[in-house]
Order: sequence, then structure tokens, then C-alpha cells
Amino acid sequence: MYSLSRRGLLGVGAGIAAASAVAVSTSHTTTTPAAALRRTHGDDTIPFHGAHQAGIETPLTQRVAHLVFALKPDSDYVRIANMLRLLTDDAARLSRGMAPVADSEPELAVAPARLTVTFGFGRELVARTGASVPQWLGPLPSFSVDRLRTEWTGGDLLITLQCDDALTLEHAARVLTRDTRFFCEPAYAYRGFLPAHDSHAEGTTPRNLFGQVDGTVNPVPGSDDFAGVVWIDDDSWLRGGSSFVLRRIDMDLDKWDTLDRPDRERSVGRTLATGAPLGGRAEYDEPDFEARNTLGMRVIPDFAHMRRARMADRSQRIARRGHSFVDTIDGATVSGLLFGSFQRDVTAQFVPIQRSLDQVDLLNTWTTPVGSAVFAIAPGCSEGGFIGETLFD
Repeated sequence: MYSLSRRGLLGVGAGIAAASAVAVSTSHTTTTPAAALRRTHGDDTIPFHGAHQAGIETPLTQRVAHLVFALKPDSDYVRIANMLRLLTDDAARLSRGMAPVADSEPELAVAPARLTVTFGFGRELVARTGASVPQWLGPLPSFSVDRLRTEWTGGDLLITLQCDDALTLEHAARVLTRDTRFFCEPAYAYRGFLPAHDSHAEGTTPRNLFGQVDGTVNPVPGSDDFAGVVWIDDDSWLRGGSSFVLRRIDMDLDKWDTLDRPDRERSVGRTLATGAPLGGRAEYDEPDFEARNTLGMRVIPDFAHMRRARMADRSQRIARRGHSFVDTIDGATVSGLLFGSFQRDVTAQFVPIQRSLDQVDLLNTWTTPVGSAVFAIAPGCSEGGFIGETLFD
């Protein structure tokens, strides 16, 4: 393991080597000067440093990887701090399109493509540092719809990578996983996707594998509303941070296929074509939960997902951030949703919504949560600092 001073020294050499490699590579191309200077989406970056971690309020990207780790028995206060310093240094470099010091494939780091790295801490990691453990940091209450598998539950350290380029993301995942090897063991990992960058108009709500627009009712990033829903503002080590719920939800696409379109729309409470609430015309129309049809039945049924997810108490809201996945398990294809939500307090915000959905949400017929975890999301850091430093104040 390198000391920070050695890493800094090697960083200079790595930077020179990377620049030389690029120079050699481009010297053999036949592109025109104008083509060589043209920017691509691969050049796009999102700042790593700041009051809040990146990847929470930043735009959705095409790819995501959630990497979850279990601490080794000897990973104590000092070793955890050293690991977080190392991870922060490498994540910051990768986010800028710079190869980390010990990167054996530096060419794979040059196109960041809006790469963000977000770190989350489980209950055990926080406890080992001696910092106060939030009441909500731990397993969620039991829900009747859950069929959780032990291998996809809990975890001590979460590293979430989001990016528009699969190669960049997988390279970053390998580098950061390698950084943890003396401190953690891999527990499990999820990988998901959304539509390709610029394949739809900016601001378009993505669709999940059921064909539904997914994420319409979300606080607007950068707004006071978003801050009130997401950012913790007390005097704890989490000030400027958040909480994160990660759920793996399997979706039975074959059974969903047997439903006709009207039944699908009643299950969701929205028109599939536009995402408009039933009885409305456009996606962002306010739903009329009192409207009834000519037969006297509710236009948006009591069992509709959007009705069950809309809480009367406006403080019971979350910021959703989901990606679809397709996996192969024991030779069978499994599809679903990697559900993520940020909120100040899991117990006060997420749990009431999930309890409402657990009761009569008809979508539960075709969806099954099989993985679940809760993480504390530390605040961001400035250059020279590291994610999680407030744990050690």
C-alpha cells in the first residue's frame, strides 16, 4: 500500500506517462486537426468535489454499478480512514479523466463520460469509526412483498458508479474494487442501464422494462424542495449528506405481457403512451384522485401504484434514482429494476411510502423485491479532503 506522499510523487510520473501515451497514440492517426479537436460526450465531466457528493443531484447517466463490500475483521478506525483516503483520491482522478497512480490501464480512464462515484456507509462501518449511528441506518422493516435473498442484503460499504460509457465505468469499478482489497471483501454487485445519452430529448423521464415512465414525481435537482427532501442539515457528521435505500426488484415480464393495455394503465395509474395520470393529458398534470368514470368507479383505482405512492403528508417524499437491469441466473434471464432513493430520513420518508405500496399496490403482482440495503451517504469533500472525513472529527 502506498503512502500518500508516494502516491503524490507517482501521480506526477503517471500524468507524464499518460500524456506521452496519448501523444504517441494520436501521432499515428489520420484525422484532420478539426476532427481531432472536436469534443465528444466522452469528454463530459461532473465535479467530484463539493459540499455534497456527486451522483445524487446530478443528471442520470446511461450506466450504473452498485458495488457492495463487507469489512474485514481487522479493518478498524485507522484502516477505514486509510481506505477512504485512497478511494477518494482515485475516484476524484477518474472523474476528471485522469488515470489513478497505480492504474495499469491508464488509457481506459481518458473518457470520463460524466462518471460520478458516490460512497455510502453501512451500520457496521460507522460503528467501527466510533461515530454516532443514525437510528434509520440498518435493515428496513419487513414487508409482505419482500422475498429477500441473504446474498443481496445489507453491506458495510457502497460504491455507486454512474457513467455514460460502459468501458469507462467497468474500468473505474475495477480500480476502486482493487483499492478496497486489503480492507474489504466483495459482497455483491448490481449493474443497470437507462437509454443512451442524447437518444431522447433532455429532461425526458426514462422508462422501465414494463414500458412505464419511471420517476415523474421527483423533486427538481438544485431546488429548495430537493434540498428539503434529500440533504441532512443537523449538526451530526452527516450534515450535507443523505441516506440511500437500494432495492433489487425482479419484474415478471412474461406475466406482464399477458395484460391488455387498459389493465396495465389501471395498475400504474398512468397512460403508458404519455405518462399522463389517468384522466389527464400530459405527464406532469396533477392527478385527480377524486375523478370517477360514468360507472361511478375511480378513474385512478385505489390499487394503482401512483395513488399508493402519493402520500398526503408532503414530508413523506423521496428522490428516486432507478435503473433497469437484465441478469442471467442459473441459465435463466431475470429482468427488473435497481431502485434507489435518497432522503434525509429513511424511517420518516421511505418507510411510510413502502408500507402504503405493501398494502394494495397491484404492481406487486408482477414485481418482487429480492435485495435490500440502507446506507448513510456522507457529505462531499473539498480538494485535499476525503469522503467520510467527518466520521473522524
